[in-house]
Amino acid sequence: MNKRLHVAVGVIYRDGQVFLTRRHQHQHQGGRWEFPGGKVEANETVHQALHRELMEEVAIDVLAMRPLLNISHDYDDKSVLLEVFIVDQFGGEPESQEGMEQGWFALAQLASLEFPEANQRIIDKLLQQAAY
Repeated sequence: MNKRLHVAVGVIYRDGQVFLTRRHQHQHQGGRWEFPGGKVEANETVHQALHRELMEEVAIDVLAMRPLLNISHDYDDKSVLLEVFIVDQFGGEPESQEGMEQGWFALAQLASLEFPEANQRIIDKLLQQAAY
């Protein structure tokens, strides 16, 4: 079994929409949309990792985050543990720093976009919460 990759994920949320980026074709799960985030390094907490990753990837300063859910998922070639947070308080305007396609999407649009398999539980949870 592959070592499990620990990933901090931010659901950047504003005015009923979420900010997404699209993975480059050469990346794992290339061409699919994703919630920004990245690997938790050995010397940092998941909160520190999310702050760092969102500053590096989309140039925002996370002011507050709240847990949404944790997901363990096994792909054929790797295993991931996603710790997912809602980020609805942030400084700056999200903008991909890695040249990836980006956009704001209404929750209802998420079902029509292609995401990595592990992200489906995030979408399900967001849609479930929006129903209340």
